[in-house]
Amino acid sequence: MTAFSTPLLDLFRRGDVDRELRLLAARGALATRGQEQVGLLMLMVEDGDPEVAATAEQTLRAIPTDKLARFLARSDVPTEVRSFFAARSVAPAESPASEEADAPLAGESEDLTASEAEGEPEDEQTTVQRIASMSVAQRVVTAMKGTREERAILIRDSNKLVNAAVLSSPKLTETEVERIAKMTSVSEEVLRIIGRTRAWMKNYSIAAGLARNAKTPITMSMNILSRLTAKDLKAITTDRNVPDVVRQSAKRKLAPGKD
Repeated sequence: MTAFSTPLLDLFRRGDVDRELRLLAARGALATRGQEQVGLLMLMVEDGDPEVAATAEQTLRAIPTDKLARFLARSDVPTEVRSFFAARSVAPAESPASEEADAPLAGESEDLTASEAEGEPEDEQTTVQRIASMSVAQRVVTAMKGTREERAILIRDSNKLVNAAVLSSPKLTETEVERIAKMTSVSEEVLRIIGRTRAWMKNYSIAAGLARNAKTPITMSMNILSRLTAKDLKAITTDRNVPDVVRQSAKRKLAPGKD
């Protein structure tokens, strides 16, 4: 079974994460899914920073054994995770925990975000200003646990960890992903992540949005063209925002055999 993956977890695996966020992950305070939390803790116990590694070890040891055993019994838990805990003398239970309720196993959810005033909802400008005053760690947590409006702002953040956190949020809907796929104000890496995510690419509207986005990597756009309807291909041929090579390829698909 392949390792559990989210955009945020993949960035941690690549090692390009500052100490503040690694400590946050080591405390179990960052992830919103049990699978993601366990994956981060497995990475953090091997961290080169002694404090990060010791914190992750303490967090792992604080997880009740019976709770962890039920988690390990789930059919969606990768083999490498079971092997990791087998080495720590924790075996899967006979009765698994629910796979639908993938809640964190350890730590308390930390409120690192600036508090919103109670009462009337914020307008967009106020939300933008509040987010601008946050640290990177606060923006990452907000991206994972915040509102749709906050995600719409944070997906355009210049920090790739914040972007990855938005795309890892369990609250993120396919409607939001479709909207992001059409945005030219997001980074190319955001569009790459969407294009590499099979579940999202099964959605025709998301795929079509990527194909028409001028920021989408050309190779990715070209690969999507074969899936598009004649109507969408025709729209691409007349869209001057789409790279010329993509428009020309769309024309050839509409009139096969003609150059």
